[in-house]
Amino acid sequence: MSKFGKVMKSFPKTFWVSNTLELFERWAWYGLFAVLALYLTKSTDEGALGFTQSQKGAIMGPVTAILYFLPLITGALADKVGYKKMLIIAFTILSSSYLFMGYVTTYFTVYIAFLLVALGAALFKPIVSATIAKTTDDSNSSIGFGVFYMMVNIGGLVGPVFSSKLRAAYGWRIVFFMAASAILVNLVLVILFYKEPYREKTTDPLLESIKNSLINIWTALKDMKLLLFLIIMVGFWTMFNQLFYTLPNFIDQWVNTHVVYNAIASLSPALAAAIGTPEKTIAPEMMVTLDAGSIVVFQILISALVMKLRPVNGIITGIFVNAIGIGLAFSQHNGLFVVVGIFVFAIGEMASSPKFTEYIGKIAPRNKEALYMGTSFLPVAAGNFITGFLSGDVYQAWSDKITLLKHEVAARGLSIPEISKDFTQNDYMHRAEKLMGMNSDQLTRFLWDNYHPEKIWILFSAIGVATIIGLFFYDRFVLKESAAD
Repeated sequence: MSKFGKVMKSFPKTFWVSNTLELFERWAWYGLFAVLALYLTKSTDEGALGFTQSQKGAIMGPVTAILYFLPLITGALADKVGYKKMLIIAFTILSSSYLFMGYVTTYFTVYIAFLLVALGAALFKPIVSATIAKTTDDSNSSIGFGVFYMMVNIGGLVGPVFSSKLRAAYGWRIVFFMAASAILVNLVLVILFYKEPYREKTTDPLLESIKNSLINIWTALKDMKLLLFLIIMVGFWTMFNQLFYTLPNFIDQWVNTHVVYNAIASLSPALAAAIGTPEKTIAPEMMVTLDAGSIVVFQILISALVMKLRPVNGIITGIFVNAIGIGLAFSQHNGLFVVVGIFVFAIGEMASSPKFTEYIGKIAPRNKEALYMGTSFLPVAAGNFITGFLSGDVYQAWSDKITLLKHEVAARGLSIPEISKDFTQNDYMHRAEKLMGMNSDQLTRFLWDNYHPEKIWILFSAIGVATIIGLFFYDRFVLKESAAD
């Protein structure tokens, strides 16, 4: 048996159960999250909710930020209650809240439902990572976490593909049924197969455990080297999140994806029919899924290429490539450029993300690695919060098609009813097309040429450039001074 085969056989059953739980949880999460921006904002006569971009950002940003902040607390909760019990609670909350979210339609109830989803995910997240850590050792942890990262991306690939096809065939509600069903599979797996790994039982009261966790995090953040790095990395996550918060809306409103469909069809008509729509276009979430698909295929290769780079240099290189990719994706009306932009972005992500984790591990004092790794959620949370504003208020002001059309309607003095329950976004678009004497494609091109919604790429790429500059000075002054000390 090969060395690799021996390593793979060395993992206990709970390791594989935990990886399967991660796959299905990510399937559910990304299956919803990849289409959530569209579901929240598309026209109500298509079964979506018809919210504004600002409302979308106010839901997705703060709630997802809460999801990534709560593991600082829920990890202590799991240590106190027990991993298996907490997983059962997490999956019960997740499955029911996914289902609940598919039936509610008001802003307040959707917000509450998504908040419950975030709570369930936050209960689950630290447990599965801890289980992987507890079921691996020095001899197999590198491959073990590689398998874990692969499961994350397989779930991130499969979930959106299923949700895209299901929502096209059966409507939006089936996406929430799919997510709830994936979590119910996890609930069965936990009850039947998950074995509680060894953990040190604490006799401290729960509130005391949570308090101690927060104090430990605060102590770690007093390390100025760590704190500055985390603050700078908020920029990376703010740029990264545009892929899910903003790009689906941008593709849906502005991008010609017929050219992508035709390019695929020229190579394989069957493949084009399989991933395309009946209208011979490519759904936004299918295009965004190229990111996860690229990671599944190319992560090992890219990791090998950047392996010898210092972690900070690897992160800077990756973010530079990210900035190019995000600029390409948001600057063009032609869908082929968007595809190239997403692929380029994925290369940058593959170069930077593992180096981010590696760097935090390297700067952690001995025996404080887990504590420092816990702080890595903080820039993710902050990045999601800021993204909510950029994807909401800023996108609505600069690039939202409905908003820009309203400006043109007002400038021409046309009389069109306000969008309401009885007069949908699509009704507004059709009335404007009729009054302006244009078809849908002509109106889109007119607004693109006159209002330049693509200018938002400058902001998103600038965030990446600012992050690179911050890391350059951090490396030049903070790290080298630390090394000198």
